[in-house]
Amino acid sequence: MKKIFVSGIDTNIGKTVAIGWLARNFMAQGKSVVTQKLIQTGCVGISEDILVHRKIMGVGILPEDSDGTTCKYVLRFPSSPHLACKLENVKLDLHSIAENTEKLARKYDVVLIEGAGGLMVPLTENVLTSDYIKENDLQLVLVVSSRLGSLNHALLSLEYCLKKPLKLYGIIYNTYPPEEKEIEDSTRGYLQDYLKKNFPCAKFMEMGKLEF
Repeated sequence: MKKIFVSGIDTNIGKTVAIGWLARNFMAQGKSVVTQKLIQTGCVGISEDILVHRKIMGVGILPEDSDGTTCKYVLRFPSSPHLACKLENVKLDLHSIAENTEKLARKYDVVLIEGAGGLMVPLTENVLTSDYIKENDLQLVLVVSSRLGSLNHALLSLEYCLKKPLKLYGIIYNTYPPEEKEIEDSTRGYLQDYLKKNFPCAKFMEMGKLEF
């Protein structure tokens, strides 16, 4: 049984597509997989990120999507969770979200949980995303893009993982949209070397390639 939290080095880094891609990879290995969204902002109804996951996975809406198990909180205002909750007068019950994760984990081999933004995004006034990951003993996948500047953001996030510490399952390297080949190759190589030195058990996964 695996419970993996998927975060990113920034917003709009490709987390939603990456988690769908990762789910398909686990499914190709014969595992039953479900995805969960910690909290969805900027939409109504069923989480739009969950719907993208299902489309990439090639499955329809699940009963757990319809009853809110895979995303308990869907808020209208497109912002960090703590602000959206404040504006809509919603008290975020993180314990109940964790309970839903455990409920899903009893049914599926792998539960992939998508966060909002990066590791330091506040969920409440007093709890950061990284606090939630650590408290619930979740493995972490960090989505990193190949665009200029991403290496700095990635290394800051990875250094934070060492300090916290967090259990790094691996990196998903997202090369879309394409960057200059020299930058893309350099970032890839640097991150691979960094993982070997600092997280020797972590995986380096490149989106678009099934083998990892």
